[in-house]
Amino acid sequence: MNDSRFPGCRIHPTALIEEGVNIGEGTSVWDSVHVRHGANIGHHCIIGEKTYIAYNVKLGNYCKLNANVYVCAGVSISDYVMLASHTVFTNDRFPRAFDRTLDGLASSDPNEETLETFVGVGVTTGANVTIGPGLRIGDFAMVGMGSVVNHNVPPHGLVVGNRARLVGYVCACGSVLVTLPLWENDQADTRYTCERCGRVYVKSGEGVREVSGVTRRHE
Repeated sequence: MNDSRFPGCRIHPTALIEEGVNIGEGTSVWDSVHVRHGANIGHHCIIGEKTYIAYNVKLGNYCKLNANVYVCAGVSISDYVMLASHTVFTNDRFPRAFDRTLDGLASSDPNEETLETFVGVGVTTGANVTIGPGLRIGDFAMVGMGSVVNHNVPPHGLVVGNRARLVGYVCACGSVLVTLPLWENDQADTRYTCERCGRVYVKSGEGVREVSGVTRRHE
């Protein structure tokens, strides 16, 4: 379970980690994982079995990637992110096996049409989620299992379905703060308190933001 290139890490002997990869202390990489060159993985992460991390992908600290996660080139993932089993990222709007001249296979290298995706702090994706190319998933957003996401998700947004639709907002701890019909009818500066952890939020702009020193709004 050790690899001399990555002191302080647990690396399964069947994991394929290419040269030029950085892995932070305390990270565990499990069986049949493939990490491509130039990837940067933070400290104290868990990379589940058969997960693929493409070249130059950035993965923050304290992240959990379950089994069979596919992270393509152009994806940046912040700290404290959980990607459940079979989460798949994409980066190409015009996917074809062949080149434009039909003269052979298209290159798999990024080009001017490769779109980048950013995943914010504390985001969770459920099992079997697909994330479309060129999107931004806001801090502490939650994507329900089986969802197909083809638009940006606001911070703390809860999205479900195919196509994924916004149905509410969640606390940093993961508990639902407010569902969308209620949120839409509430006035600006309405307060919401998480019944699970006690964090307090206020309706702001197109979503919610965390505040302190305010009273409970919804009992």
